Amino acid sequence: MNRPRPLNQPGAPGQPRGFTLLEVLLSLALVALLLIAMNTAVFSMGELWGRGTDKRLFDQHVFAVTRYLERELRMATLPPATRMGDPAITAPEIKPISGLSDNLLTFDLPAGSRLVTWPDHPLPDVVCSLQAREGDGLVLLWHSSIETKFADDPPRETVVSSLVTALNYDYYDTGFKTWSTETVLKKDSNGQPMTPQRLRLKFSYDNMTRETVITLPANTEGLPTF
Repeated sequence: MNRPRPLNQPGAPGQPRGFTLLEVLLSLALVALLLIAMNTAVFSMGELWGRGTDKRLFDQHVFAVTRYLERELRMATLPPATRMGDPAITAPEIKPISGLSDNLLTFDLPAGSRLVTWPDHPLPDVVCSLQAREGDGLVLLWHSSIETKFADDPPRETVVSSLVTALNYDYYDTGFKTWSTETVLKKDSNGQPMTPQRLRLKFSYDNMTRETVITLPANTEGLPTF
């Protein structure tokens, strides 16, 4: 007659059975493979994210510079910067620190600009001009019209963006109803520079390029509609 096994004897019915050495090794191998797969995925995502960092930062810079110029040009068309009937944006001859005079798009900002850093107390009625230079980028030339040597001293300079490689001008021909893009300001039959309808900025960094278009606002009364 077969005797029943004691309950405390291994292999007895109802007694929990431990893992074998082979099962433990297989479990460790599966966990190791899972960790390797997770690490590979994390590092791959990090590499892909890092590759797109320059592009994102470049696009953010292009957007910020474009929005800054749009805002400052809008402010230049509002009272007291200008009055109805008077052009808010002109193209007088400006003599920068380099000494090479040129006709530059110029506008007035009564309260100045956040990029304008005065060496002393800030002054109102800041006259600003835009110029694109090779190696420097887009430069803001500025000084106050109430400075004692306003007509004699060259304006101060602040680099708006070192990534701007070109500043072009769009003109609309009402007769032919066509647009033309010029690298320099056009002149009328009297030899006077003409204010364009749009600005075209070209940004370059590494092997990336972007181009944005800014419509020059017209004079308005009261607060802008934005």
